[in-house]
Amino acid sequence: MTYPKNYTVVGAGNGGKAMAAHLALMGKEVTLFNRTFSHIEVIAKRRGIELESFPGGPQGFAVLKKATSDVSEAMENAEVIMVVVPSSGHADVAKRIAPYVHDGQIILLNPGRTFGAIEFDTTLRREGCQANAVVAETETFIYASRSDGPAQARIFRIKEAVPVAALPANRTELVLNAIGDVYPQFIHGIDVLHTGLNNMGAIFHPALTILNAGRIESTHGDFEFYIDGVTPSVGYVLEALDRERVTVASSVGIRARTAQEWLELAYNVQGKDLREAIHNQSGYYGIKAPSTLSHRYIFEDVPMSLVPIASLGNQYGISVRGIDSLIRLACIIHKTDYYRTGRTVDKLGIKDLSIAELNAYVKEGVAHNLA
Repeated sequence: MTYPKNYTVVGAGNGGKAMAAHLALMGKEVTLFNRTFSHIEVIAKRRGIELESFPGGPQGFAVLKKATSDVSEAMENAEVIMVVVPSSGHADVAKRIAPYVHDGQIILLNPGRTFGAIEFDTTLRREGCQANAVVAETETFIYASRSDGPAQARIFRIKEAVPVAALPANRTELVLNAIGDVYPQFIHGIDVLHTGLNNMGAIFHPALTILNAGRIESTHGDFEFYIDGVTPSVGYVLEALDRERVTVASSVGIRARTAQEWLELAYNVQGKDLREAIHNQSGYYGIKAPSTLSHRYIFEDVPMSLVPIASLGNQYGISVRGIDSLIRLACIIHKTDYYRTGRTVDKLGIKDLSIAELNAYVKEGVAHNLA
């Protein structure tokens, strides 16, 4: 088959620069888009990104086709659009690109967090976009990466298996086939309910941060986040939140992985309970806590991960008192209303859908009312 040649990467943060550079080194013609040109000015002048990596990994100077803050220029010839921005920016990206999306394009969110593809698809259609494009999401980001300078990126690790789901799911194979030459690590994620409700960061990140709020503020994060931060009581809370997530998933016909099952699958670690399993994960040792509560573990993971899980649970009569308590604590800490800014079923365009209608939408693309 003929693979797409022209890629546009949206977002020039740590992940976006790493992905753009890697794609370019793999022979793709890559356009890097960032809404603020000053963030990519050096890249534009150098016409590329210097990529460093782990031993045996991709590295070298990656020549880009262009770096631009002009959205129409970025979208014009793109066959695949890789969106690599915090999930709180997905709706804004959808609004920006809506007038320029055209038939046949693949738009992949890296990652979608919880129901990112649903929000993106709904936003495009609410903006009047009628193009026959495919919106998809990954369950997690494929790279562990960082930025070493304005035109430098570093990849520490590339995940071996990353679930991907298109909306609707009957187009997932199309996405996997199109990008299989550059990302053979991407595997079929069943549908976006599976990728969204298996978002493990929703359980680990906000709860650990909020329950260790005093310690984070007094030490500026100078403690081991997953080791010192997961005390027995914190472990009990994590287990309660995880049970609610799994129950919400079950209510819509999804067999979600538990946090302990995920730890065993991802890291081959076990424990008599979640706390012990976390402590048995050697990779968690040495990871410091956030230095401040103004961190994406709250301002991204609460509205974009916990709120949609709670909103879906409330719609189908599932008790989400633990998740709701955590969301409300986050609202108090940040003096905001994450239910107002987050991904509710109303914003996602799935309010009042029956379970059968929701599954028909994510699997077959059966249209529904966006009012």
